[in-house]
Amino acid sequence: MLLHHCTWREVEARLEHGKGIMIPIGSTEQHGPNGLVGTDALCAEVVAKGAGEAVDALVAPSIAVGMAQHHLGFAGSITLRPSTLIAVVCDTVQSLARHGFDKFYFVNGHGGNIATLSAAFSEIYAGRSLHGQGLNSNAVRCKLKNWFDGPAIKALSEELYGAAEGSHATPSEVSLTQYAFPETIKQAAMSPAIAPQGPIYDAEDYRNRFPDGRIGSNPALASPEDGKRIYDTAVGEVAEGYLAFLKAD
Repeated sequence: MLLHHCTWREVEARLEHGKGIMIPIGSTEQHGPNGLVGTDALCAEVVAKGAGEAVDALVAPSIAVGMAQHHLGFAGSITLRPSTLIAVVCDTVQSLARHGFDKFYFVNGHGGNIATLSAAFSEIYAGRSLHGQGLNSNAVRCKLKNWFDGPAIKALSEELYGAAEGSHATPSEVSLTQYAFPETIKQAAMSPAIAPQGPIYDAEDYRNRFPDGRIGSNPALASPEDGKRIYDTAVGEVAEGYLAFLKAD
């Protein structure tokens, strides 16, 4: 069930039976010649929604803009500073914790968010320790789950694309968006077929190293048929991980 499709009374009623929630988080950034600017946010949202339906979990609205400064050399990309994203995550968790939620499962679609989310979780725990949450208060727990790096999804990506999977604008994530949003499928020439690999620094350096936006990938291999397999696998892993998180101390 989507939080933003509920009334406040429905949310209050659900809190009587469970205090966990999934929060999709992604990014709004370029994804190569045929990938959607919203790929990371859309993938996280689609997988979280599917996993939420599978295990009857509440799913919060997506945090659709992440830490993507290195993509600003490409039109349409939007970024938050790490400090801003930390504040957004902290305020989101603290708002929901005030109502009684205590387990926050972030379904992430963007590798550039990982370090910042880890720092945000540390800020949340530090805030509770330093500002009056006593020994008898409900414990808040946060967990990061990258939908794209579970063992089953990684094995499937290897089976489908091998070395052409790469690390950005991957055929896996493009396939997932093609399955979920077939009306948005784009076609584009890729040269070379597999993009170069390399480090990531600032936006100007990124554009110079990776002129079409890809890193080590060939998203021309993407298909909605592959996307269905990727969706089913990712939803299964995320749902299983969420249930395990709820049971953990």
